[in-house]
Amino acid sequence: MSDITLPGNAPQPLPPPQLQPDPDPGLTVFKVRVLLVDDQLIIVEAVRRMLSEQADIEFHYVTDSSLAAQAAAQLHPTVILQDLVMPNIDGFGLIKQYRDDEMLRHVPVIVLSAKEDPKLKAHSFAVGANDYIVKLPDKLELLARVRYHSNAHISRLQRDQAFRFLRESQKQLADANIELQKLAALDGLTGIANRRRFDDSMRVEWQRGQRDRQPLSLLMCDIDFFKQYNDAYGHLSGDLCLKKAAAVLTEHLKRPADLAARYGGEEFAIVLPDTPLEGARIVAQECVRHLEQLRIAHSGSPHGVVTMSVGVASVVPTPESSVEDLVASADSALYAAKRGGRNQVAAAGEATA
Repeated sequence: MSDITLPGNAPQPLPPPQLQPDPDPGLTVFKVRVLLVDDQLIIVEAVRRMLSEQADIEFHYVTDSSLAAQAAAQLHPTVILQDLVMPNIDGFGLIKQYRDDEMLRHVPVIVLSAKEDPKLKAHSFAVGANDYIVKLPDKLELLARVRYHSNAHISRLQRDQAFRFLRESQKQLADANIELQKLAALDGLTGIANRRRFDDSMRVEWQRGQRDRQPLSLLMCDIDFFKQYNDAYGHLSGDLCLKKAAAVLTEHLKRPADLAARYGGEEFAIVLPDTPLEGARIVAQECVRHLEQLRIAHSGSPHGVVTMSVGVASVVPTPESSVEDLVASADSALYAAKRGGRNQVAAAGEATA
């Protein structure tokens, strides 16, 4: 138990009332902390004596009414014992100050009055007091009321704290789920979308293209002679080659809805919503040219460097067609590019380019 009697009655800041962390991490066991606001030291001493033997109760006081709200904000009391008749500002005015302060709005206030007056009681409750007792009360009565109101306030603090922890936990869980979803949609080697993400994107864009009657284009890309590259330079170099190819494809995506994905092995795919065949062909040609310009040595390729072949297909989705039809068309175009000599682009239904 501690009393505060500082020059000018200026209280020192204290932490919120608590004993120690609860075994349940994050929850707090709060301690009863009483703030008496009364300008009569004889009353202060009498109340102090009543509370002095209670190990679970901290006692503080302030005699200057102009410092009462400041003291309450700094001390975080679980109950305020408020005298009504004080110089400068009366108890009613102080109670209004407490209730106007977000930090003190819910702190219980017990009015200490020299009069048993129904009108004073009614007005006390009207301005926000929680209880009214005539001073000096019996010790047992005072202790009972202090503990009753403090326990109610502590329950509120713990409930609010539990809600905060719950909201924070829910936010952390939601953030973690988002991160897991992102990771689940990425290829672990190249960092671009994986096959699962590709399939999901194709379903979504197919439905949107059908609804909006806009073309959906697909590029199927395959690194030429990749098995020979792996055999000649090893799997670590092969992995690096795949990463560079993925970076090339990603660099040529211009819109948020465009998607580059690792389709499987050395095969990649690019989804281009709202893009006609000619626009998709231009993207494909830029990707083929860019990879060749990296000049990644490949002794097993007739071109002497790593290259890729790309098949392009485009369609305006309809109920009569399907995603599988579009993938098959792009695959057929890819094989046409392979047959035509690789390191080139072929469009579905057209000659290689």
